[in-house]
Amino acid sequence: MRTTALVIFIFFQIGSIKGQTSLDNINLKKGAYNVGFKHYVAIDSTRTYQVKNDFNNKLVFRPIPISIWYPAVIKNKNSKQLKVLDYLEILKEEEESKNLPNELLLDWFPELGNTPQNRNHLTEKVNAFTNTNFLEGNFPVVVYAPSYQASSIENFVLFEYLASNGFVVISSPSRGTETRWLEGGTTKDMETQSRDVEFLLKEIHKYEYIDSDSIALMGFSFGGLVNAITVMKNQGISAIVSLDGTERYNYPVLEKSPYFNLDRFDIPYIHFAQKDIPEEVLTSDKIPAALNYKFQLYDSLKYSNVYSYKFHDLTHSYFGSIGVLFSYRDQRQDKSDDKIMASYKLLSEHTLGFLNAILKNQENAKKFIENSPDKNGISENLISKKMKKSVTKEPDFYDLALNQGYLDLIPLYQKEIARNPTLKLEEAMLNNLGLRLSFNAGKMDKGINVFLLAVHIYPNSANLYDSLALAYFYNKDTENAIANFKKSLELDPSNQHAIDRLKELEK
Repeated sequence: MRTTALVIFIFFQIGSIKGQTSLDNINLKKGAYNVGFKHYVAIDSTRTYQVKNDFNNKLVFRPIPISIWYPAVIKNKNSKQLKVLDYLEILKEEEESKNLPNELLLDWFPELGNTPQNRNHLTEKVNAFTNTNFLEGNFPVVVYAPSYQASSIENFVLFEYLASNGFVVISSPSRGTETRWLEGGTTKDMETQSRDVEFLLKEIHKYEYIDSDSIALMGFSFGGLVNAITVMKNQGISAIVSLDGTERYNYPVLEKSPYFNLDRFDIPYIHFAQKDIPEEVLTSDKIPAALNYKFQLYDSLKYSNVYSYKFHDLTHSYFGSIGVLFSYRDQRQDKSDDKIMASYKLLSEHTLGFLNAILKNQENAKKFIENSPDKNGISENLISKKMKKSVTKEPDFYDLALNQGYLDLIPLYQKEIARNPTLKLEEAMLNNLGLRLSFNAGKMDKGINVFLLAVHIYPNSANLYDSLALAYFYNKDTENAIANFKKSLELDPSNQHAIDRLKELEK
């Protein structure tokens, strides 16, 4: 049996009755754009993978199934409006069961279930069309990381809604390092899926009509945890959306990553959380009570504007389209289907509002996301919210030095040390920077300026004087080269490099 770390992935699956839902009843108003959809498989040749259902031990390059939704032009007579079944056939492929007959599909996958309502879902038409052209434009991008071991299409209703409002959404499944199966929500699992997200960050640049300066990450459950570490590793991401992400529930997995660095998490972040878990469920499912209130990442972030919402009518499973439509309801805690669908609609609208505010800089969206729910006409019985603003990040001395062309570094240092007495510039860092600049064409004077600062801070360093002398030597400033090699020898009479250079210079 999986450990407690996995409990957050499985407790919401317990239940005994099916709900009564439909795409029409979710009632998300389509935006101004037609929605195109494409699915294909790319290959990551830097990693290997085993398809267990092939019943052999053959290793292949890692396949990355990719689903992409986009604003589209539907003028091709071959364009086809999709049905829910078309999405579930992608689920079959990604679960490595593509030869499974469709009549067995609902019985095969535990997150679905063969009921009359779910059979009806299969024929429901969705908003997306295949065989369409990208609409010409400059559209912001949302890169999506699914929940634990889930499909790229798990949130297709939200994806279509965003695409109809002028976003490109790209997603790939959550899968293990060596095979389809993850280990149990481990740091290794997180790093593997993070690499898949990074693959998508590269893949999206193959498309012409995207705004490469406006990219957000979005993830559900384990995908939220994955995106938190991905942001710490990668620049060029403008915002992050977490749909009940497990960075809230399983923070220690995040901390174990070698890439963990809260100072690099400095972009707007919105987290949507499930309702409080009832005491009965906490006890019977052995879920830590702290999951209802503890949010260490929120408390720890300093350089990010952070928005935290709690949806009082949604349990974990219903932050995804598949969960809303297909999942069994847990009678111990789930609300009615009408409330679940209404809350999923609110979740989608808040996601769009946040992305419009950050990626499109829309003023009305900014006001919406800054307002309390009641100011937006939403009862606090449905949603509660807290937020905090980022603090000003201390400027990095080396950035300041670069910005002023490495001139007047000693006065700059004196100013910064007076403002921040804990500032410490490492000797080795200064030496390396000085050498790199000194041996870079046209930047030798900048390197000398760095060394002059370095010996000001470390006046007893023979090595720094030796490096400064070398910079003068290659700048053909013989007088200063000799003076500083001699200073280095005063501090370290055994410095053979200085001895040899002085012999050469004094001939």
